Amino acid sequence: MDWQTLLNRERLGKPHHSPEELGRSPFHKDHDRIIFSGAFRRLGRKTQVHPVTSNDHIHTRLTHSLEVSCVGRSLGMRVGETLRSALPEWCDPADLGMVVQSACLAHDIGNPPFGHSGEDAIRNWFQQAADRGWLDDMSEAERRDFLSFEGNAQGFRVLTQLEYHQFDGGTRLTHATLGTFLKYPWTARHADSLGYKKHKFGCYQSELPLLQGIAQKLGLPQLEDERWARHPLVYLMEAADDICYALIDLEDGLEMDLLAYHEVEALLLGLVGDDLPQTYRQLGPKDSERRKLAILRGKAIEHLTNAAARTFVEQQDALLEGTLSGDLVEHMHGPAKRCVLDAKNMARQKIFQDKRKTLHEIGAYTTLEILLNAFCGAALEQHKGRTPSFKSRRILDLLGNNAPAPHWPLHRSFMRIIDFIAGMTDSYATEMAREMTGRSSPV
Repeated sequence: MDWQTLLNRERLGKPHHSPEELGRSPFHKDHDRIIFSGAFRRLGRKTQVHPVTSNDHIHTRLTHSLEVSCVGRSLGMRVGETLRSALPEWCDPADLGMVVQSACLAHDIGNPPFGHSGEDAIRNWFQQAADRGWLDDMSEAERRDFLSFEGNAQGFRVLTQLEYHQFDGGTRLTHATLGTFLKYPWTARHADSLGYKKHKFGCYQSELPLLQGIAQKLGLPQLEDERWARHPLVYLMEAADDICYALIDLEDGLEMDLLAYHEVEALLLGLVGDDLPQTYRQLGPKDSERRKLAILRGKAIEHLTNAAARTFVEQQDALLEGTLSGDLVEHMHGPAKRCVLDAKNMARQKIFQDKRKTLHEIGAYTTLEILLNAFCGAALEQHKGRTPSFKSRRILDLLGNNAPAPHWPLHRSFMRIIDFIAGMTDSYATEMAREMTGRSSPV
């Protein structure tokens, strides 16, 4: 792979270049299109780790995505400064930063309501549907899309099909930004066979031709049938995500009284050492723990960003060859790598087992089961031109112009339903499921 091709500015679904705008590069336009999309806005009411709560300091998917984008921009610009001589002559470090920032903004845009438990609830429902024979009219490849449902593949569909120019390029982002977004540039046939991360894949069968075209434009090597090497900048997006959720999970844990301040402070001090901001040294006993942590966390992110950028440059040859295994954190050194791994371990042990989170996850299964039973049941009832019941017709009416047609293949029909349900916020999904069961909202 080479940077001249990897930073392709052409737009998906738009054969002609847009005129240049003063002060606004193609990658700035990508950023703005994501920010103004409805799918991005709805992240404000979707679970990050903890249930959307009355505590305004707890992160949602939206605040998490904004923070990841800031770290991603810094990573892209620092790497761009180091690699300046290898970049196209029109490209400067700020362009690289903007590509990574845009991909970071969108990295969770396809996640369903209720976070990772929502993803698992959808997979679980489709496994039961397969056992009942509901997926029998699909090919094995099409069935895998649902049995391994994955927010990253849904995000690729949102960006390339659903937002703005529906089924005509979607948001029409540049190929460089789409390549950087594609964390897993392969289909569900490789979701469990790579030994990378279970269920992870980035493209449904319906978007496979788009993935093929993007990979060709960017010069991504094809490694197997329906699988390509990752764009090098994906590793920066992934590192920004790792850095943020490793540290921010701990910050939320303090807000939820699941961690003690001294635990988190000790972990971050182990990273920054004596490189403490002067403002931190001047804090007194009356200063809040929240303020102390904000200052310390900022310095910790700086150290981790520097470490990730250095690692990217060290591994550039393997990245361009498409042979780097794992992620950047695995290849980082010393205190930086230890800090991220220790933070993740602390979150697993003390945050993810919280009873409030557990109850929320159980509720996600119930809510999504009600919705999927209703909508997929209605689509199946009208499949192959059969006459649906009055109830099923009313259910499909809720989808408006996006309702599946009776003559559509079942994969296409079920994808439209997943588009609708995965796009819901936590509160909207809960309210619709409640109303479908005949129960009114609590007063």
